[in-house]
Amino acid sequence: MGVCNTLTSEIRRALVVRGGWDGHQPVTISDSFVPFLKEQGFTVETSEDLAVYDDAERLAATDLIVQCWTMGTITPQQRDNLAAAVRGGTGLAGWHGGIVDCFHDHGYHLLTGGKFVMHPPGFLDHTYQLSPEHADHPIIAGLDDFAIHSEQYWVLTDAHIDVLATTTFPADDLHDRPAVMPAVWTRTHGAGRVFVSTIGHKPDDFDVPQVRTLTERGLLWASR
Repeated sequence: MGVCNTLTSEIRRALVVRGGWDGHQPVTISDSFVPFLKEQGFTVETSEDLAVYDDAERLAATDLIVQCWTMGTITPQQRDNLAAAVRGGTGLAGWHGGIVDCFHDHGYHLLTGGKFVMHPPGFLDHTYQLSPEHADHPIIAGLDDFAIHSEQYWVLTDAHIDVLATTTFPADDLHDRPAVMPAVWTRTHGAGRVFVSTIGHKPDDFDVPQVRTLTERGLLWASR
């Protein structure tokens, strides 16, 4: 399962913003993608301080922002700088709580297209179904449905996303029918692209080939 882009001589800039709740191992997991980005021709900078979002010029000059920050608080100015950069063409990408369980800011969630609500206790076996209507999308093309043992996210999403993969919650005491939940999606925001995957609570989640591949492809797809 290869990535969708080949090596290029063009140098692009990636900024990895990571931190917040340590349970999502933001440094360990984001570090696992840094060599890949460098192989794809990016210079990679990392920041473990949300103050980086105060620098509007730096964000606008960046081709890809990888956000891996769970919980925390973003200021209105930081949020507006981030949104403005994406509108101008900077890509935004991330996985799991690092992109959907952070900030609890309406403007931020309008940028990413969704927010975390809950997950069942602990880790459980569950599957992800790739969307047939987007089977030729470069992020999932050639991949198969897959199973994983990890957290399963229940999210709220808006109408302006393209859902590339879903996961299904079974009926239970509270819900009289199964719920098909968006799990991987993309969206555009002005000239910029946004990639979101709800998968990736722990490092070995990315040992599943489909998870690693669609995440790598998502980073490339989002980048300017």
